[in-house]
Amino acid sequence: MMRFQPSCALLFFLAASCSIHAQQNTNPQSEAPRRAGTQPATTGQTQPSRDPKAERLRLERRANAQSMLVTLAADAVKFTDSTIRARTLARVADQLWESDQERARSLFRASWDAAGIAEKEVNERYEKYQQRETTTGFSSVPSLPRVRREVLRLATKRDRSLGEEFLKIQLKERDESAKGSDDNPDFLIRQRVDVARQLLDANQTEQALQFADPVLGIISTVTIDFLSSLREKNAVAADERYAAMLRLATANPKSDANTVSLLSSYLFTPHSFYEFETRGTITSNLEGNRTVPAVTPALQLAFFRAAAGILLRPLAPPGQEQNSAGHDGHYLVMKRLMPLFDQRAPVELTDALRARLDVLSALTTKATRDRDDDDLVREGIRPDQRMEHWEQSLLDQLDHATNSAERDQIHFQLAEFYAGKGELRARDYVDKIDDMETRNISRSYIDTRLATSAVYKKDVPRIMELIRTGQFAHLQKVRLLTNGASLLAKSEPGQALTLIDLATAEARRIGSLDPDSPRAFFAIANVTLVVNRAAVWETMSEAVKTANSAENFGAEDGQLSFKMTFKGMSWSQTENVPEFDLDGIFARLADYDYDKAVELAQGLTREAPRAVATIAIARTILAEKKR
Repeated sequence: MMRFQPSCALLFFLAASCSIHAQQNTNPQSEAPRRAGTQPATTGQTQPSRDPKAERLRLERRANAQSMLVTLAADAVKFTDSTIRARTLARVADQLWESDQERARSLFRASWDAAGIAEKEVNERYEKYQQRETTTGFSSVPSLPRVRREVLRLATKRDRSLGEEFLKIQLKERDESAKGSDDNPDFLIRQRVDVARQLLDANQTEQALQFADPVLGIISTVTIDFLSSLREKNAVAADERYAAMLRLATANPKSDANTVSLLSSYLFTPHSFYEFETRGTITSNLEGNRTVPAVTPALQLAFFRAAAGILLRPLAPPGQEQNSAGHDGHYLVMKRLMPLFDQRAPVELTDALRARLDVLSALTTKATRDRDDDDLVREGIRPDQRMEHWEQSLLDQLDHATNSAERDQIHFQLAEFYAGKGELRARDYVDKIDDMETRNISRSYIDTRLATSAVYKKDVPRIMELIRTGQFAHLQKVRLLTNGASLLAKSEPGQALTLIDLATAEARRIGSLDPDSPRAFFAIANVTLVVNRAAVWETMSEAVKTANSAENFGAEDGQLSFKMTFKGMSWSQTENVPEFDLDGIFARLADYDYDKAVELAQGLTREAPRAVATIAIARTILAEKKR
């Protein structure tokens, strides 16, 4: 068992500092000058000062936290798992940056080297994991870690030039392995924007812009999607860069109908993109706020002029198109955007486009023209009719199904449709599935969908009903029970405690060697800290024991995943569950009782859990000054 103690010399220095501080507080000359014309108070009251003992304790804890981090970094160099080694070194460097930049910069470079090794090992390990994974059923699948991306983000957050250095190294490696293939420019865009997006999510907008700006002149799904996210933080900066994109698109002879379609996303369908090619339609629905932005009329007009300028360029003879869309894609993009031109663009532009659409109609296939009312052509621009059509279509198919297998598949699709709306009648259609194995797996999947919906809506009665009647794996049930307890913590604490007891009993049904066991106990500890925090240490003790027993427990990236596959069709649901991880609970425990939190962290014997817990505690203590 390792114990972290600050050095005697450092403690002497800190004590001396506190002594000087206390002397200064008693010196009348050190008081801030009073405003002219004011008199000292005569009530006998004095300005409250910081408790010297509490201040000394705070400084000791900060020194101790830094010492813990330095010790952890020394241990991390010898970690057997390169992913954990890289992550730990980068996170320690991030926390030590303000107090020791030289050491932190050295740790970042060591982390970058480890990350290069880690990504090769991770890919190999994940491929083996995928081979073992069942195609149907529940699993708590860890996400594929992007180790270099994490290191690059943290380094860039602290020192943009260091991030640039790492990115150049990666690009050089990529060039050497690909021998200058065309994929490298795309790689550069993705890497830069990905790091910039993470900086943006951390509210470091200026740094995000500085890192992304070198590629924001390139029109792509990645860059436009970044601008949509940026607009929520800084609308002026985002609109300026979008206006520059419009000018570049107009000047570029290679811009085509799909360029216009991508650019339209920023104004009309944020985070959703549609490209129409000869081989088919490509759609990308990315995470983000889909609310249509309220831009200035001038920016909207600039788009319509740029779009018309590109869409009205001379047409190549059929079969000789030299762009991604071809005549068919060109026709579909124009058909998709015409309602917007009709409503908002100058009449002369709209008339010109309508005339061009008539010309294109003669150059396209009948199959393309028949797609005028295709949902993908309409989506985001005209009213979406898929839901109402989908339900009726399935019911019609059910009437014409010729065998049991067809009926089972349609019944499951109807169940999935209603589960997506959070309606219990989804279960009625599951019960109509003839094949017993398919029916049982379908019930678990549908109950999982219903549980997710109930938790999202904070629907306590529905959660309680699903706890009683639902068909769940142990970890899924723990997740539902702890969510219910959290929602009842204030209104019905007694009922919340009952749910915690049920969750604990469910967690103990999981084998101690199973990584789901510590995940379950850490989820229970999170809600126990809210409902009955004095009891949290008992739960945490059990959580630490299972974390030490479960070899494959990674301490972070917890997820719940459920897949349903049959008859060539597949459905899946994946949910991130931070309550399964150590970071949040140890940060909160450090605030509650620092010494006990440190003792628990020292009791973790495996590399990843100990590193995550130690960094969480240190980060909490080092952030006290800012709070």
